[in-house]
Amino acid sequence: MYAELIVEILNYVGIVAFAVSGALKAGEKDMDLLGFIVLGFSTALAGGIIRDVLLGRVPPANLMYIPYPATAIIASLVTFVLYPQVRRYRDVVLYPDALGLGAFAAIGADITATYCSTNRIESCWLLVITLSSITAAGGGVVRDILAGEVPVVLRREVYASAAAIGGVLYLALYPLGREIAMLTTIIAVTAIRVVTLLKGWELPRVRL
Repeated sequence: MYAELIVEILNYVGIVAFAVSGALKAGEKDMDLLGFIVLGFSTALAGGIIRDVLLGRVPPANLMYIPYPATAIIASLVTFVLYPQVRRYRDVVLYPDALGLGAFAAIGADITATYCSTNRIESCWLLVITLSSITAAGGGVVRDILAGEVPVVLRREVYASAAAIGGVLYLALYPLGREIAMLTTIIAVTAIRVVTLLKGWELPRVRL
């Protein structure tokens, strides 16, 4: 029970951090109020929506459970109103964003594993890893596409790959119980993201 509460709290932390990230991108692109809301909402919730659609869980929970979209919209509106102040401290948002990444990766893996419960979970390992990554990083991809950019997860930063590692870890720990698997995944993905931020590590790329 306590584990579920912790995951839900971190889920809201992630929604707020991701929405602020999307709204800041809207500010960089000189968008209006609607642009702030659309990019904030998309960054926070699009990954989960894509996951649910791929799993056939429609309508998606992120559109049906009102507190989730309400939180994303409020965070986007606050960022719009306080844009100069929030932009000044944008680097601070990276750390709650890392917590959100871990929470979203764990939630994505858990929901997918539950969907696969009628089969042997071993047969769904690729699906679990993929949707764990999409849940965590899909919103950022949608944000960058709407902003007219190549998604940042495809050109720099250890982000979607950290979520994919979380999916692998969730699968490895699943036999010990869902709560242990989810909490450990959150801790591991958050730690990977924070360390790579502090060290400035990125995935290899072709050098011309």
